[in-house]
Amino acid sequence: MNKKKLENVLVINCGSSSVKFEIYNMTDGEKVLAKGLVERIGLQEPMLTFKRADGKKQSEIIRIKDHKEALATVCAKLVDPEIGVLKSLKEVDAIGHRVLHGGSKMTASTLVTEAVKDKIRECFPLGPLHNPANLAGILACEANMPGVPNVAVFDTAFHQTMPPEYAFYAIPREIYEKYDVRKYGFHGTSHRYVTQATARFLNRDLNELNIITCHLGNGSSCAAIKHGKVMDTSMGLTPLQGLVMGTRCGDIDAAVVLYLIRQGMDVDAIDKLLNKQSGFLGVTDIHSSDMRDLIEAKEKGNPTAQLAFDMFLARLTSYIGSYFVTLQKPEAVVFTGGIGENSAYVREQVIARLGVLGCVLDSEKNKVTGKACLISTNDSPLKAIVMPTNEELMIARDTVAIASE
Repeated sequence: MNKKKLENVLVINCGSSSVKFEIYNMTDGEKVLAKGLVERIGLQEPMLTFKRADGKKQSEIIRIKDHKEALATVCAKLVDPEIGVLKSLKEVDAIGHRVLHGGSKMTASTLVTEAVKDKIRECFPLGPLHNPANLAGILACEANMPGVPNVAVFDTAFHQTMPPEYAFYAIPREIYEKYDVRKYGFHGTSHRYVTQATARFLNRDLNELNIITCHLGNGSSCAAIKHGKVMDTSMGLTPLQGLVMGTRCGDIDAAVVLYLIRQGMDVDAIDKLLNKQSGFLGVTDIHSSDMRDLIEAKEKGNPTAQLAFDMFLARLTSYIGSYFVTLQKPEAVVFTGGIGENSAYVREQVIARLGVLGCVLDSEKNKVTGKACLISTNDSPLKAIVMPTNEELMIARDTVAIASE
């Protein structure tokens, strides 16, 4: 059976008050035609930023009240005679959506149907901030571009290959069966893209490759990848578990939550504390969750910045060491994400602690930013690699593969 040829694919990532978008020409070298952002949806002075591949850019305050109107504005901009990149919306062949949580049932990207939308709704309790917004984006696209196929790409899907001993918490089984409490993992689209790109970079069969992927940004996670599939990952039921991040605490004794409740804090206050007021922001006195600010303050002798950085390194290298054992001597540690791709200093400090695992830094190669590069010495048993991620392109590729069937 012949597949439909899909040329232009729109990628949508909806937040509670924002819409990020990119449009690709998938038949011409997977080129980005334009990208942009609608922000402050439902708030005062919503802003649309639209940027073409040739650098031409527009930013303007727009009058909208919801995601449907935001998408309508994006659609109008795509075909705008002055800055648009399409002659007609009929040129949009398919739309790919980032959806945060697919629970345990959505284990792969899929064409959006009424049943799929119901499953996204069922996961609202697991992703209360993201899933409603993700569904709103799907509904908005259906309203603005009726008949165009929509594909849901789940952030959790790639991690659902985890064996039970890594995926489940040691709590009564009925809690999982009743409330779906287990480890799901996040940043899955990024980890999958980087895994595939690393296999090509090393000229290795994906089904034979064992690597540790480190997606490091304001939100950070690691994954142990065996033969192209996830064995374990650092994030859990929600993105809170795991590494020390910009505003998230990462791993914490669950009894801390119980203790704080008994001290009089309510659930919403604790949620805000652990997700939005902790991590670098909470540990330091510099009022920033940005790694660049953290390093600058640390180098000026700020002891709280030094502590936060040391905590970040300790947690990260602990996970890498654990995954080294899980994978039985993986071939490489891969750095991606805003910090992983661009901070030579962070990579240097991490790799300095990995010598016992056979990873030795090549300082000259480590100066690279934003492109694929081997940054360990050629004879290091454990390689270190920088690999830029591209979640939007991964979504576009999935959309083409699924919508063209």
